[in-house]
Amino acid sequence: MATLPFFAYTIAFLFVPAGSVMLGAFQDKNDHATFANIRLLFDHPYIDAYKTSIEISLVTAILGGLFGLLIAYAAIRDGTPKWIRSGLTTFSGVAANFGGIPLAFAFIATIGPLGVVTVWLRNAGWDPTQHGIQLFSKTGVELAYMYFQLPLMILVIAPAIDGLRNEWREAAANLGAKRWQFWRYIGIPVLMPSLLGAIILLFGNAFAAYATAYSLTSGTVNIVPIAIGNYYTGNVLDNPHIAQALAFGMFVVLAVMMMLYVPLQRRAARWAK
Repeated sequence: MATLPFFAYTIAFLFVPAGSVMLGAFQDKNDHATFANIRLLFDHPYIDAYKTSIEISLVTAILGGLFGLLIAYAAIRDGTPKWIRSGLTTFSGVAANFGGIPLAFAFIATIGPLGVVTVWLRNAGWDPTQHGIQLFSKTGVELAYMYFQLPLMILVIAPAIDGLRNEWREAAANLGAKRWQFWRYIGIPVLMPSLLGAIILLFGNAFAAYATAYSLTSGTVNIVPIAIGNYYTGNVLDNPHIAQALAFGMFVVLAVMMMLYVPLQRRAARWAK
């Protein structure tokens, strides 16, 4: 009985909406069954939206994953003061949940065309806008996403780094292994499942993000969440079931990511025991 509210909430706000989306993706304007909406996803501009979303997600997931791993390891490794880890973890917990309009405004006020940093660089003799650096573009969206991707990676990978036990280092050193050999044969193989799983998690996090990209670019960047939002806000007067088909396509992409994520997490959990 104690879990009844949880299951009721899950059914009402997860399974029912998801089922409605999947059902509507295969209906036409008159609610008749059809595969036309799904076929449209492979035409322009819908396929372009998926390509852009996947590209942004891959770039931010890979860069966020690698740099997040390095930052987390530098803060957690032996010899680093404990207050650095606690401070980094606290900041990461806040930054990982900071997004949407506040994050877009922060970037515009900092590195926008009239942002504090942009004006300072321009006064110093170097204008970023004349060198192709545009905040209101796909690159700007990737830069904004990195703000919450990096701290999320730090939070996710920290337990895996803790799993690199000191006994393994000592045993490897006693057997004559050098530092690079430890990482080649022990450290990297142990961390790899967690690292790949975390990158997949970051991919899904960026792929489904909407508010930050829309607030930053006013919807000019063609990604799937913005395309769906255009239908539901009335900016595109056409078949509303296309929006559900777009959402169904997102389900498929995220489902593939989860199929890769689950076995990696199971393998990573073996080293944590």
